Amino acid sequence: MTEGIVGRDAAEQGARERDDIAALAKGGRTNLFGFFLRLAARIPFLFIAGRASVYGPAALGRFASALVVIELTSMICTMGEKRGLAQRLSDTEGQVHPANVIADGMIIALMASCAAALFFWFVPAPMFPGGHYTQIDRLMVIAIPPLTMTEIWLAALAYRLRVTPTVWSRAIVEPWAISILAGAMIWLAPASGLSIAYIGSVLAAAITAFIPFFREYGIPQGWRPRFTDMRKLALRSAPIALADTIEWATRRVDIFLLGFLAPSSAVGVYYAAQQVASLPQKLKTSFEPVLGPVITRNLKQKDYAAIARQVCQVGFWITAAQAGIALALGIPGEGVMGLVGREFVGGTGALVFLLAAEVVAATAVVSEAALVYVARMRNLVVSISTIALQAVLTLGGILVMQKLGYNPLFQAATAAAALMLALGFASLVKSKMLADFLGEPINNWRWALVWAAAPAVVMGYLATEFLPEWAELAFGIPAILGSYFLVIWKKAFGPEDRKLFQKTKEA
Repeated sequence: MTEGIVGRDAAEQGARERDDIAALAKGGRTNLFGFFLRLAARIPFLFIAGRASVYGPAALGRFASALVVIELTSMICTMGEKRGLAQRLSDTEGQVHPANVIADGMIIALMASCAAALFFWFVPAPMFPGGHYTQIDRLMVIAIPPLTMTEIWLAALAYRLRVTPTVWSRAIVEPWAISILAGAMIWLAPASGLSIAYIGSVLAAAITAFIPFFREYGIPQGWRPRFTDMRKLALRSAPIALADTIEWATRRVDIFLLGFLAPSSAVGVYYAAQQVASLPQKLKTSFEPVLGPVITRNLKQKDYAAIARQVCQVGFWITAAQAGIALALGIPGEGVMGLVGREFVGGTGALVFLLAAEVVAATAVVSEAALVYVARMRNLVVSISTIALQAVLTLGGILVMQKLGYNPLFQAATAAAALMLALGFASLVKSKMLADFLGEPINNWRWALVWAAAPAVVMGYLATEFLPEWAELAFGIPAILGSYFLVIWKKAFGPEDRKLFQKTKEA
C-alpha cells in the first residue's frame, strides 16, 4: 500500500515537472519568435536615428542619457513587483481575489512613479548631463508611470503563463511605434523627434498590455486601499526591487558614466551598439516571466532538485541562443554597425564586448530568478558588489584610455569590457550561492557549444573576407546561425531541450 502511494506521488511529481518544462519551453518559444520581430523593428529605428540628418550620433546620445534615468526610475517604482508579484499571487492563491493582490502593488507603484515624474519635470538636469534639451524633451517624464504599470501588468499575465501579450507589447507595438514615429517626426518636430517617438511607443505598449490584463483579472472585488499594508508590502519587496533595479542598471551605468566623460556622439555610438547587443539579452527576459511562477510553486513543495534542473535547462537554452546570435552579429560587426551609419562603425569593438557580456551573464540571470525568493539579501549584496565592480572598472578604464590618448570610441569599448567582466563575476558567485542552497550543481555549460561555434566562425570568416558588405549581412548572418544551430541541434540538444521547438497540446 505504502509503495503504491510512493509510486503514485513520484509519478505525479514527474508529470508536474514535465508540465513545468513544457510551460517554460512554450514561454520561451513564444518570446523567441518575439525576438525576431523585435530585431526587425529595432533596426529601422537605429537606421532612422543614426542616418537622418536631423538626428545622428549626438542627438541619439542625448536621447540615450535621458532614457537611462527614465527607465531606471521606472524600474525602481515597480517596487519589485516584476518578480515579487508571482510569489504574492502564489502565497494568496485561493484566499484573496488576485485582482486585489495586484491592486495593492499597482497603487504603490503608481504613486511612486507619478512623484518621480513630477520631480524630474522640475529637475531635468540628471536626464540631460550636457544641458541641451527642449521643453518637449522634458515631457519624456510622462513615460515613467505607464512604463511602470506595463511591467506589473505583464508580470501578472505571465503568472497565468500568458506570454503572448508580452510579445505584442514589447516586441511588436513598442519597437514599431518608436520607429514609425521617429520617421514621422523628421518632418513634424525634428528637434524633439526621438523624445516624442519614445513617449508614443511607451503609451502604445502600455495600452497593449492593459487590455489583456483587464480581460484576465477584471476589477478588484471588495477592495479598498490599506496604506499600512501597502507600506509593509513596500518594505518587504525592497530587496527584490533593488535586485531588479541593479540588474537593469548594470546595462545602463556605462552609458551614464560615458554621458559625463565622453562627447554625446560617442554616447550615441555606444547606445546604438548596446541596442544591437540587447537583442540577445531579450532572450533571457523571454523566460523570466514563466520561470518565476514555476520556481515559486516548487519552492512551496520544497522540490529543490526540480528547481535546479529547471534553472540549468533554461540557462542552457539562453546560453546556446545568445552565443549563436553573438557570433552572427559580432563577426560581421562592422557591417552591422555600418547599417546605422558610417559614423557608427567605430563602435564595433564595443558591440563585440557587449555581445560577449550577454553570453556570460546567462548563468547569473537564471540563478537570480531563484535567489530573489530564497536568499534575497545575499543576492542583493552580490548585485550591489557587481554594479560597484562594473562602475570602478568602467571609470578606471575610461580614465586610463583618456590618459593614453585614445579616442572616445576606445573608451566606449573599455566600458563594454568592464560590463563583461562584472557580469562574469556575478555568474560565478550567484550560481555557487544557488547550488549551495539547493544542494544541487548549477551549470549551464556544455562542450558542444565549442563545437557549434567552430563552423560558425569559419562561415563568418569566409563571409567577411570574400563577400561585399551587403552580401556579408544578407548571406553571412544566416550562414553563421544555420551552421551553429545545426550542430547544437545534432550534438547538444536532448529530448528535454527539443521541447523548446515542439508545440504542446493544450489541455
